[in-house]
Amino acid sequence: MTEPSTQQPRQSPPPPAGSGGTVPLDSTAQLLTRITAQLGTQLSLVSRNGTRRPMHRTRPSDAPGPPAAPRPPAAPTLLVVAHGSRDPQALRTVLALLDRVRDLRPGLDVRLGHIELNRPLLPDTLDGLRGADAVLVPLLLGRGHHVKHDLPAAAGAAPAVRTRVAAPLGPHPLLVEALYGRLVEAGWDPADQGSRSAAVVLAAAGSRDPDSAQDTRRTARMLAERLGGVPVVPAYASAATPTVPAALRALAARGRHRTFVASYFTAPGRFASAAAGAAPRTAAVPLGAHPAMARLLLHRYDQALSATAPSEMVSLLASA
Repeated sequence: MTEPSTQQPRQSPPPPAGSGGTVPLDSTAQLLTRITAQLGTQLSLVSRNGTRRPMHRTRPSDAPGPPAAPRPPAAPTLLVVAHGSRDPQALRTVLALLDRVRDLRPGLDVRLGHIELNRPLLPDTLDGLRGADAVLVPLLLGRGHHVKHDLPAAAGAAPAVRTRVAAPLGPHPLLVEALYGRLVEAGWDPADQGSRSAAVVLAAAGSRDPDSAQDTRRTARMLAERLGGVPVVPAYASAATPTVPAALRALAARGRHRTFVASYFTAPGRFASAAAGAAPRTAAVPLGAHPAMARLLLHRYDQALSATAPSEMVSLLASA
């Protein structure tokens, strides 16, 4: 007889996965983990409406993205300060001019405020800019009471707005270009340059401030140079002499019978109408929305931004 064997029977190894045999619990957990991970990846490629997201737009949530570019600080608001007029064409003209400015500088906040007679009034526009920066650019042609007193007073009465006051528009070569363009529209012929019978009256509103009169005379000299030496005589609708009719009579007495009236006004109004009524032929229309006027408003705005110190602003107003 043979002795019974004392060795234990050898156990067979577990069948491989997918062979139909029993899978150990630890292998089952690993398999479920892989399935869950793959399912999560696939679901991340599907948007809420059921469409598949483009592959190039997906990225692991923990992958660092490119740093966001810092936004540049917003430019100060360009606040155009017009005088105001009861003539309904005045407001339409000024609004058209502001549209030209916006076309030249897209994205710039351009607003309007009036000294009197039209809305919005300047204090109301400033009130809507609380906490902001603004440059007040006067739609005025020379140094006078409004530029020297009204605008600084309005800025001082709005402490919640950080303001700068730009120089008036004139004198400046861009104003001369606008005046020349309006004269050509009214019938001025470049052939009149050098003519002994041609002359121009520069019709302005007038002011008791001697600096305002000085600015108008300087513009008249610049326009005379642009016209090739044709005489340009300043005349005024109020507060100063000579008047437009008096200037026309004086020129006629000197043999200057082919005379034109250049309207040194930013928009239609009572004074512009009175000056045009005195003209012996069609008077030039006010400067209005001429392209050179829009460029000049932006030039004064940029000029005020570059003059950061109060002393620089005083010098700028004195020399403009």
